[in-house]
Amino acid sequence: MKKYKVTGMSCAACQARVEKAVNGVDGVTTCSVSLLTNTMGVEGTASDSEVIKAVKNAGYGASILEDMDSMETGREELRKMKIRLVSSVAVLLVLLYFSMGHMMLGFPIPEMLHNAVYMGILQGVLTVVIMVINRKFFVSGIRAVIHLSPNMDSLIAIGSGAAFIYSLAVLIKGGGDYYFESASMILTLVTVGKTLEQYSKGKTTSALQSLMKMAAENCTVIRDGKEVLIPVSELGEGDIVAVRPGESFPCDGVVVEGVSSSDESLVTGESIPVDKKKGDKVTSAAINLTGFLKVKAVRVGSETTLSQIINMVGEAAATKAPVARLADRISAVFVPAVIGIATVTFAGWMIAGQTIGYSLARAISVLVVSCPCALGLATPVAIMVGSGIGAKNGILFKTAGALQETGQIRIAALDKTGTITTGEIKVKDVVPVNGFNRDELIRLASAAERGSEHPVGRAIAELSADDSVKIEGFEAHSGAGVTAIIDGQKVSAGRPDFINKLCGANEKDQAGLILVALDRKLIGKITVTDVIKSDSKDAITQLKNMGIYVVMLTGDGEENASKIAQDSGVDKAVWKVTPAGKRDVIMQIRKQGKCAMTGDGINDAPALTEADVGVAIGAGTDVAIDSANIVLMNSSLKSLAAAIRLSRKTYRNILQNLFWALFYNVLLIPVACGLYVGLGITMTPALGALAMSLSSIFVVLNALRLNLTDINDPRHDHMPGNRIKDISIQVTEEKDMTKTMTIKGMMCGHCEAHVRKALEAIDGVDSAVVSHEAGTAVVTLSKDVEDKVLSDAVTAEDYEVVSIS
Repeated sequence: MKKYKVTGMSCAACQARVEKAVNGVDGVTTCSVSLLTNTMGVEGTASDSEVIKAVKNAGYGASILEDMDSMETGREELRKMKIRLVSSVAVLLVLLYFSMGHMMLGFPIPEMLHNAVYMGILQGVLTVVIMVINRKFFVSGIRAVIHLSPNMDSLIAIGSGAAFIYSLAVLIKGGGDYYFESASMILTLVTVGKTLEQYSKGKTTSALQSLMKMAAENCTVIRDGKEVLIPVSELGEGDIVAVRPGESFPCDGVVVEGVSSSDESLVTGESIPVDKKKGDKVTSAAINLTGFLKVKAVRVGSETTLSQIINMVGEAAATKAPVARLADRISAVFVPAVIGIATVTFAGWMIAGQTIGYSLARAISVLVVSCPCALGLATPVAIMVGSGIGAKNGILFKTAGALQETGQIRIAALDKTGTITTGEIKVKDVVPVNGFNRDELIRLASAAERGSEHPVGRAIAELSADDSVKIEGFEAHSGAGVTAIIDGQKVSAGRPDFINKLCGANEKDQAGLILVALDRKLIGKITVTDVIKSDSKDAITQLKNMGIYVVMLTGDGEENASKIAQDSGVDKAVWKVTPAGKRDVIMQIRKQGKCAMTGDGINDAPALTEADVGVAIGAGTDVAIDSANIVLMNSSLKSLAAAIRLSRKTYRNILQNLFWALFYNVLLIPVACGLYVGLGITMTPALGALAMSLSSIFVVLNALRLNLTDINDPRHDHMPGNRIKDISIQVTEEKDMTKTMTIKGMMCGHCEAHVRKALEAIDGVDSAVVSHEAGTAVVTLSKDVEDKVLSDAVTAEDYEVVSIS
């Protein structure tokens, strides 16, 4: 997404005008404009010059957004607003002294000003000064009318201008009742509101600004054995950085020297320090706590975790939530409708016999009390605050749509490994059989698995620290087990079906069961298990208490899946599902309710993309996972529950803002028209301007209330009455891709090697487990291979194939 800075916008009508103009450019697929940050996100192939030209033709300014300079633009805009406000108030006080102070309070004035014409001239001059100070309203408003897209500035310009022109006409005729102070007060009170609004809008971006402040400005690098202080902008990939206690890491990197601990709460939301030693990864903006570290820079500049977090929060604010479409539709017709109502109001009171001054006052009140600005701010201010709260808690929403839709999910699908469980395999039990010694079993099994890269193999290898064992002829059999020659004896370890074929045993296949054989004789059983994270059960309980049906997806067998499901408390477990098959499961789930898929973002990418909301958990230093809508930085499922709470509260806040923006206009426009004059209720143009300004401020302050929310507190969770009771899922069983060959003529290990080499040379054969004692070869296939092809390969080595099953 390309980002641009847009200037000159004042309300939702401006926002809609810019979006319409840019969406009309060839090559633009989507355009989203944020009134809050005065930024625009554009996707497509259109060039920067074409996009900027379209914005300028619509009557606004545009430029390429550089390094979140919209923040600096916001501060500069606030500074200008303060100058306009102070100048306007100073001149207005002088005007009010002469126009109202003398008449109502008896303030002394020069004798010549007792003349109505001279008094009118003075008021007119002071009003012109205020109009010049606030000329932006007139420039923007008139330009918008010329482009046939009137905005809030148009309403202010028409209202104030009408009061001034009417008063000028009265003055020319010789004096009378002037409305100069009304014209001036409209401009000044709107400026008061705009200044407060700009200040409040700055508060909504405070989370993003605090993230930007976390970045280190300078760092110490090691060059030619010496420490050199350089700006972080000059840090390069591969540089060695020295980080002392209390300093923040300027990059994502790897510890090459030293031992310490790191406070990563600013990035992940996790308050517990993380120990760091040689080989461990560190994250930009995290703080080194205790020891001196040397870190090799891996990601620098815009590639760091912090930069990507800032980019995600900024992009979320630049996109639109689906609910914002309501405000867009209303704002498209709002300003023209208000001008029409004001015109009808003026004509109606004139027909009713009222004076031009009275009728004009009612029409001006209608113009200035109306507030399309509140409609335009209703959604983006809440989205910005919500995104900021999420970032502070290690929850990154990529789009405003994701922030809205997360709270609407009814089914949460969770990948097991690394999401519900730690993903670290641990040995649960070691049981020798046939009278074998337990210590010897551990020694042989751990030695045999030492060369394995499989998590199960590594867990078994860690049982013994004895590295003096002589290992020869190690071989890994994909998806089955390993074999190795240890002390001249053949040790095999693996799945029951693999060892059963080698030993002629008949052990039942159980979850996490690994069998160990010595020279084709069963000597022991080792049980391994995947450990459930300490907070997963509590997190799943929180999800269920919020009315969400929880499904676990795993490639494990039924027994292990059922046990993890029971221990963790999920509603349903789906087992023996491949990464590719998870997408099909999500497609079935979506038909039964809005679904979120939570996984590691790599093997689960197809499922994450298919789900209504894709959640990548445990991304750590890789926050830019394209397949996910949300990234949970601290690897805890409790963050998923917190994300749902935040989404629901943000959506509720948006609805409150939209209700107020609409209710305010429905309530006060009739009052401004004078429909309640008979009840003694009326409105002056000045009061209308004040009410209009306060409505926008109310919307922003209501959004800021979200900062008081504790999204990690489950005490107010409630279960809706329509919680899904059960869902149906059909998992297609995968075709058995193994074949067992019965072979005659094999006499020794060399025969086994010849047959295995011949079979594994065939395209489509992943592995072959060959036993000369059992006279078999178990072939694992990646695709269909004809029996004749297998048979011919073995026959060519001078062995006889008896059967293939």
